[in-house]
Amino acid sequence: MKRPDEKSGEQIRRTLEPVRTFLLDMDGTFYLGDRVLPGSMEFLRALERTGRDYLFLTNNSSRSVAHYVQKLRRLGLDTDEGHILTSGQAAAQYLLREYPGKRVFLLGNDSLRQEMLRHGIELDEENPELVLVGFDTTLDYAKMARVCDLVRAGLPYIATHPDFNCPTESGFIPDIGAIMAFIEASTGRRADVVIGKPHGEIVRAARQRTGLAPGQLAMVGDRLYTDVRTGVDHGLCAILVLSGEGTLEDIDATRIEPDLIFGTLGDMIPYL
Repeated sequence: MKRPDEKSGEQIRRTLEPVRTFLLDMDGTFYLGDRVLPGSMEFLRALERTGRDYLFLTNNSSRSVAHYVQKLRRLGLDTDEGHILTSGQAAAQYLLREYPGKRVFLLGNDSLRQEMLRHGIELDEENPELVLVGFDTTLDYAKMARVCDLVRAGLPYIATHPDFNCPTESGFIPDIGAIMAFIEASTGRRADVVIGKPHGEIVRAARQRTGLAPGQLAMVGDRLYTDVRTGVDHGLCAILVLSGEGTLEDIDATRIEPDLIFGTLGDMIPYL
């Protein structure tokens, strides 16, 4: 079977032709740290020229949409909140649909707290009806003990995303996956629902935002197990870029096969 990176130019164009919106990972895909990756801005201009759009999709629930808008503008991209979707936003939409009016115990940063409040979700630390766990960089032992008590008591348990580590300028810091492992070790329970990539709820939120069918969306990112798997599992065009974490060798190791592979976003431009 021909590998995705060995496809002809015409095969690549046919694969990309139905795509109307590209769902883009951020760090390692569009930028790296505080540096826009070569070709990223040109890629967005090419989307505009060809009548397509983009939506940044991030699992990081510890940062607000406003934070990402400000960062992207500092990096030279004049974008708006409508072009960014976080796992926190998708989690809020899920709670409103599945648990309307329910009181929520939130383990998360103030940014995630504000996101919940903006959506009209009632937060209650004393007598909650369900638990939402996010990436909480203000974590302490008292918070962990409390959330474990609630999960152990059998409350519905939702998590914003599954990532075990979060990349930083100096390496990695523990992300929500490590928090969830702590909770599972103490309570014996895993999250009932995980919202972010590669799970389906964030795809549902992206489809609601764009109004497009799965075949009209492409998921582009540098991680096979979150970004590319999102596309593979949910019927989107799955595109790996080699500008961040993922490598060609990882495809053989994980058996997650992207539809297309490019070095950077800019390498896609000739095929749009």
